[in-house]
Amino acid sequence: MQTQRTELNFEGQNFYVGIDVHLKTWTVSIMSEHLMLKTFTQPAQPDKLLNYLVRNYPGGNYHSVYEAGFSGFWSHYKLKEMGINNIVINPADVPTTQKEHLLKDDPTDSRKLARSLHSGVLRAIYVPEPLTMEDRSLVRTRSALVKDMGRYKSRIKSQLNLYGITYPEEFEKSGTHWSKRFLKWLNGTDFFQSDTGALSLRVKVQEAEQQRQLILDTTRAIRKMSQGEKYASNMKLLTTIPGVGLITAITFLTEIENIERFTNSDHFAGFIGLIPNRHSSGAKESTGEMTFRGHENIKKMLIESSWIAARCDPALTLSYHKYTRRMESNKAIVKIARKLLNRIFYVLTFKKEYVPCVVK
Repeated sequence: MQTQRTELNFEGQNFYVGIDVHLKTWTVSIMSEHLMLKTFTQPAQPDKLLNYLVRNYPGGNYHSVYEAGFSGFWSHYKLKEMGINNIVINPADVPTTQKEHLLKDDPTDSRKLARSLHSGVLRAIYVPEPLTMEDRSLVRTRSALVKDMGRYKSRIKSQLNLYGITYPEEFEKSGTHWSKRFLKWLNGTDFFQSDTGALSLRVKVQEAEQQRQLILDTTRAIRKMSQGEKYASNMKLLTTIPGVGLITAITFLTEIENIERFTNSDHFAGFIGLIPNRHSSGAKESTGEMTFRGHENIKKMLIESSWIAARCDPALTLSYHKYTRRMESNKAIVKIARKLLNRIFYVLTFKKEYVPCVVK
């Protein structure tokens, strides 16, 4: 008597998995070459997904995709490690119909991802190595600490202004604020009639002092990291460019990781966001402000560095003065930032130190 065969073998067949990622759960849609097979919700665990695929579609080639977001890349690393060909994409790049805009839910999003992956229209973003991600976290932590320090300083100054407390003559210039002598003055002077007022200021000053120590410790750790084998040679190259110091250089290296992934300086500028918006139709063409897409932190840091570079590099100084004859200074400095970005791309690509030009 013949018996029913129960074993399955999908060898050579492709399966496309769209994952809508959330903190505790994933909404997953699985599509074959011709059918949308299944949509379900599972715990946010890559091994659970692999077990389901192997159990239901053994021997298949598994491809998956999810949108970049709060969860970072740990899922990507795990999925790749387990043999699933995963990519991570920019959420703004997923083709979406009007109906999907109006009727949006997790199953719809996951099916949309699976369908787009199957059709081959999705473009993966660059995913750095895990160790680079950890280095990047340290640099970003310092940036967050510096922002918080600005808030602590503002709170102290706000309380001084609230009670009409003026600075001694030696601290009139803003450049003298937050020195050790300034903090000593804040701690050693009785500005208030009661202990409650004095305590409120003292707590704020202690916060600022602790924050300053955290920034100092983090900066020392970043400097040590930048002197390691992974970054030392490129750090030396970048710091030959006027306006590029320790923090700017290490930020570029940890955020970019590999300059070779950019085909040219225009591609590099597009990643940073130093390219204009462009709208054209027929004979009409309009070029607008900088694109909103890009790497906001690097873009801001590059603009700040450009103000220094415009004063220190004679060629950039000359260019800046030419630009300001026909545009506002804040627009001129954006053009200088693009030139500075070209210099960064050059020294990292060709491994040559930058030599400032001499204007005759």
